[in-house]
Amino acid sequence: MESKKLIPGEGKGFTEECTKVLLAVSDALYVIGGKWKLMIIIAMARGNNRFSELQKQVTGISARVLSSELKELEANGFIIKKVTSGYPVTIEYELLPYSQTLEELVEAMTRWGMQHREKIKNERTNSTAH
Repeated sequence: MESKKLIPGEGKGFTEECTKVLLAVSDALYVIGGKWKLMIIIAMARGNNRFSELQKQVTGISARVLSSELKELEANGFIIKKVTSGYPVTIEYELLPYSQTLEELVEAMTRWGMQHREKIKNERTNSTAH
């Protein structure tokens, strides 16, 4: 059986194409990498716009980490923080149009995650059946 390469290319050399791919993936992981950023964006896309709502929806995230992740998402142009004056002051986060550029990536990761979970479940079931 012939193995498929992740990215088409020539041989094993350190090619310019390989360098470009590694740099692009590195940039993407820098911006959206880690355990929480995409989960926060997904929660926001489903209507969770307040800090407390996000903390409840994104299970396991601490307030300190959520605050830090929101700042990074804002710095990278995915969200905006909206402060409404009055009493009490309300703070909401809003997805910016740039966040929609992640839609294809999130869909692909969702499909892969479901497929992987099913694979692991099947392997566990088959190994206990023997």
